[in-house]
Formats: sequence, structure tokens, C-alpha cells
Amino acid sequence: MEQEFSSTLLENAVSAMSRLPGVGRKTALRFALHLLRRDVSESEAIGNAIIALRQGVVYCRMCHNISQYELCPICASAKRDHSMVCVVENVRDLMCIENTRQFGGVYHVLGGLISPIDGVGPDMLQIRSLVDRARDGAVAEVILATGATVEADTTNFYIYRLLAKEAPQVKVTQIARGVSVGNEIEYTDEATLVRSIAARTPFEL
Repeated sequence: MEQEFSSTLLENAVSAMSRLPGVGRKTALRFALHLLRRDVSESEAIGNAIIALRQGVVYCRMCHNISQYELCPICASAKRDHSMVCVVENVRDLMCIENTRQFGGVYHVLGGLISPIDGVGPDMLQIRSLVDRARDGAVAEVILATGATVEADTTNFYIYRLLAKEAPQVKVTQIARGVSVGNEIEYTDEATLVRSIAARTPFEL
């Protein structure tokens, strides 16, 4: 039975926050009551930060990472090896690998994985822009770091076939299977990620 609230303002706040992933109505109510107990400036700071996030964030035109500028700091850095592109499913995976501080190349965020069951096809992902990057001659290696799921393997195979056809000079590798089958990158510990990237192998069909 859905809980009744003494205030429609409280009910609206709980309904809004419960739309966030992993936040049920009980958790949303706890958040709302906590904010009511705090100084109003704290609620305003949270609200302003969310508004600024939505209005100010863009996606890097090169790698599709979250950024405030046309190029994200990684793509804009002269210290990174731009000939080595690490392909990840989403921004969370990029952050996980970047947090290891062991990868000196750049990234490419696909924005998901090919999944016919979920209605996600290649044209819905940033695969074409990856192939275009590889074709310009500046990329020497593409590292597939998309986890070890069926969807990831399907995506890897599709990317490999496209690169082999349109950018055959590019070396295609995949992270070592230190990442367990069925695992996603964001749930893999940093030590395993470091070993997986360091021990990457040529992509094979």
C-alpha cells in the first residue's frame, strides 16, 4: 500500500527522487526528511548543482565522454597517447579505468552495447564515429574494454569486422580475461583492470 503524505510538496519531492535508479520511495522519503532538517542553503546547493549539471554538461565531440567543453580534458591533453584508443561501454567504465592511473591513451565511449533483445542496434551507438577516428591514420591500436558478456562479445565482433574492412592498418586488441565472464567493467576491482589492460591480447574471432 502506497504511503500517504501530509504534504503534497513532500509527496512531489519523494516521487521525483524515487525516479532515480536504485532509489525507492522509502529511501526517497529519508532523503527528503533529511533535507527538511538541514539548513535551506544545503537544499539550494544540491538543486543548483543539478541544474548546472544539466545545463552545462556536454559530450566530448571526439570520445563522447562527459565534459564542459567541446573536447574533454583527456582528449585535449598533449600528454596522452592519442594513437591508442580504449573503447568502453559507458562513462562509468571510463572512470573506472581512468582511476587506475595506469592507462596513458585516450578513450571512446560507445554509449551502450549491441543488444537485439533490448532493441539496441549498431546505429544507436557511437560505433561509426570510432571507425571514422581509426580511418584518419592517427590511431594505431584500438583496445576493446567492454566486459565479458554476450552483448559485449557481439559488439566487439561487430567493431572488429568494421575496422578490419575500413581501417585494416589498426591493431585491434581486447583486455585480458582477468575480467570474469559475465562481469561488467564498473564492478571489477582496479587491480584486475590494471592486469587486464596490461595483458591485453589481439582480438580473435
